[in-house]
Amino acid sequence: MLNLTGVMTTLISFIQSQVNIPEAELQTICAHFYTLTIPKDRLLIKRGQLVNAYYFIVSGGLRIYLDKDGTEITAWLAFQHDFFTELRSVKTGMPTVFNIQAIEECELLCISKQDMELLYQRFPAWQQFGRKVWEDAFLKVVNGILAYQTMTAQERYLAMMQQSDLLQKVPLKQLASYLGVTQTSLSRLRKKLK
Repeated sequence: MLNLTGVMTTLISFIQSQVNIPEAELQTICAHFYTLTIPKDRLLIKRGQLVNAYYFIVSGGLRIYLDKDGTEITAWLAFQHDFFTELRSVKTGMPTVFNIQAIEECELLCISKQDMELLYQRFPAWQQFGRKVWEDAFLKVVNGILAYQTMTAQERYLAMMQQSDLLQKVPLKQLASYLGVTQTSLSRLRKKLK
């Protein structure tokens, strides 16, 4: 039996919820991860950086945003048990156009792109895990686009509030940007729903 505690047990539980994987393989896979703690408001990734790792959020949340003409546009929010990366940079080797910032202190497990690829080649179950994770991530993006195109701001806000308690900690300005509304509109919406 694996003798791992703390943050690694969270990752193991997540992996086992996605695929059936032999314990020996799981132990080898987990040995390739390292921990990283990001303080609140600190950047994990800065625009212009090359991204060469994948991340699993053990606790906390991250905001993925663009800075366009001095205005921050929140493109995505990632929370506990999300497995993510800045895929465009990882796949193309181009510098990222995003900043990724901790909403609150985050505990992450990280794995390099090189190790991820080696494990995909070595373990079919890990390749299946990767496929499921990225299919789920793509589905979240598609659902986000559909919500933006078909739901009112109030419906998007209510649906989003069901995702994570951490959304209460996202500053109004950033949450409004993510929803595609002004801060004033979001303030009115919140008052209306109280």
